[in-house]
Amino acid sequence: MEGNLGTTNLMLGIMAAVSVLEALLLIGVGVAGFLIYRRVMTIINELEARQIAPAMARVNAILDDVKHVSTRVKDEAERVDSALRTTMDRVDDTAERVRSNMKTQTGRLVGILRGARVAIETMMGARAV
Repeated sequence: MEGNLGTTNLMLGIMAAVSVLEALLLIGVGVAGFLIYRRVMTIINELEARQIAPAMARVNAILDDVKHVSTRVKDEAERVDSALRTTMDRVDDTAERVRSNMKTQTGRLVGILRGARVAIETMMGARAV
């Protein structure tokens, strides 16, 4: 039985050594992963500070300008719309006045022409008899 126990102990020793190596390897991988993570985060922060932050500042300035311009255009469009409505109301009012005056003036003229026609017909009728 001693031969078996020696082999078993040897196998247990090998398994223990492999387990220790695996644990050291996992610890090494964890430390390496952490170091890589720190380096990547440092690079990302530097990139953000050098490239992204100035670009975002420019984009925000452009967006502010666009907002200002669109507000101004909206105000001007409302002003033009108001002016057009006022002008159209005045044109409608003026057209109604012209129509009314034309009816009044042409009514008088038509009355005069009808009277003249009746007078001419009457004079022509008196001569024909």
